[in-house]
Amino acid sequence: GIGSIAQGTPYSHQPSAPASKEVWKKGGRMFSILLAVHLALLACTLVSSGAFEKIAVHDYDVFFLLTVMMLIVIVWIIFYLVSTARCPDAILCRDSHAGPIWLRGGLILFAIFSLVMDVFKIGYYSSFYSCLSAIKIIYPIVQAIFVVVQTYFLWMSAKDCVHVHLNVTRCGLMLTLTTNLAVWMSAVTDESVHKAHSKLKKNAHLELKVPLTDSSTDVCNCNSQICQIFKNGYFWLYPFNIEYSLFASAMVYVMWKNVGRFIEHHSHHIHRLKFRLFRRTFFVGIVLGLIILVSGLGVLIVYEVQVNSITESTNKSQALTMYYIFNIVCLGLMSLVCIGGSVIYRFDKRDMDRHKNPTRTLDVALLMGAALGQYAISYYSIVAIVASTPRDAISALNLTYALLMIAQHTFQNIFIIEGLHRQPPKEDHKHGSRQKDLCGLTFVNISAVSLRVPDGSSTLAPSTAPGAEASLPSDLVRSLTAPKKMNWRRKCLREISMFLLLSNIILWIMPAFGARPHFDNDTELNFYGDSMWPAIVDICLPFGIFYRMHAVASLLEVYIMS
Repeated sequence: GIGSIAQGTPYSHQPSAPASKEVWKKGGRMFSILLAVHLALLACTLVSSGAFEKIAVHDYDVFFLLTVMMLIVIVWIIFYLVSTARCPDAILCRDSHAGPIWLRGGLILFAIFSLVMDVFKIGYYSSFYSCLSAIKIIYPIVQAIFVVVQTYFLWMSAKDCVHVHLNVTRCGLMLTLTTNLAVWMSAVTDESVHKAHSKLKKNAHLELKVPLTDSSTDVCNCNSQICQIFKNGYFWLYPFNIEYSLFASAMVYVMWKNVGRFIEHHSHHIHRLKFRLFRRTFFVGIVLGLIILVSGLGVLIVYEVQVNSITESTNKSQALTMYYIFNIVCLGLMSLVCIGGSVIYRFDKRDMDRHKNPTRTLDVALLMGAALGQYAISYYSIVAIVASTPRDAISALNLTYALLMIAQHTFQNIFIIEGLHRQPPKEDHKHGSRQKDLCGLTFVNISAVSLRVPDGSSTLAPSTAPGAEASLPSDLVRSLTAPKKMNWRRKCLREISMFLLLSNIILWIMPAFGARPHFDNDTELNFYGDSMWPAIVDICLPFGIFYRMHAVASLLEVYIMS
């Protein structure tokens, strides 16, 4: 998840933290929040206004604002890395829960695709630069620099608890967060308008204009094949850029919460992500998850081909039927598995982790908040289906799909949130403590290192004789060499987590890369109209898409915790 178990260094306990810093913390936070709110509202106003042709806000106005914001953030990040982070006593402790290795790895993956998208944008605009505003070419160049600088900054500093330049750092982090959200809003609006225009281009009452990037094609025609490749390419890469902005926003928010924070040593458990993630499992979860993933990819390809074909409507009906059946089966299995996992938690003897953890708090808030988007779409669909006549097989499938979507989000949130609040397994904790107490070393080969017996006796000399292990205390040898047995509860929770993780990946891929049954099925469109229904989907669906990717990260954490 955004907050998680992670690699990190032990925390430094600072019992003598000045009380004045804690007193002024809320005041500094309030000022940075007000700055972020005003900038976010300004960006939201420009981005949303640019999506409607009757409002005299142009795409280059939006690009200009975003370019200025990114340049300011780049300057502040350089100041932080060069000045703030190098001050004496600037970073007294680090939050091991913040910026886990898989989250930073995912951020780098999305950053790479975002850079490719920026290259495609530059190539697209360069195809007819002579009749375009210069800001349209400057914007993707600045965005590429922004992605590189910010990714390096988050990779190096995501765990920092800064104790110098507090107000400047808080304002800088909030500006960074607001810039990422503004870029996210621009990308979502551009992509949504593009998809809505392509799906509803035959509708004369469509109020949204063509995408921001297409507004100049009436004058600057994109006729060459290379131009079309650039144009289609960067639209296909938008989902990665959208996820990058949201991942970065979440990591920056955790850094903002950690500014001026003192972390107590006993409040956290540090776990190291090892490359043996799939050790001691039955592989049932990963096999079923891969079946769902591969099947979903096939359904997506067939769905896109049939829906976009220029043949009779039977192809469209078949595609919708196939899409709904697959999702009903997938969501039904996921709901049952989540219920089973929640039942297993009732038998779990692990204690609840009630320590303060800003990253886990953010995880829970994002899960609950992002799910509201899909809840809204589902409830609007239910009302439209029930109130519409006549009712056919596709309407019944759509209704079942909407109901299962609500149920699956609810059960999955319960399972994930309960897993995030569980303590690490006691046997692992005891095993690690025993190794520490016995020798204080990381063991590679017990016959090749010196060992200290717990009673304080002298160190045992290493031996190379074949029977050297026999001279060691028997309980020590067993604790170091005997494989640990994982109980059935942990095995089941791991299988459930891996199955849900892979299933959420395909449920992210399908809407992120073009599957829009909300527009292909005319029930909701006819019920709510050509203006209201696209607005509902365009506002709520991005949150539903983000929910899936965030659930993947959270489920990976639950897997490790189990």
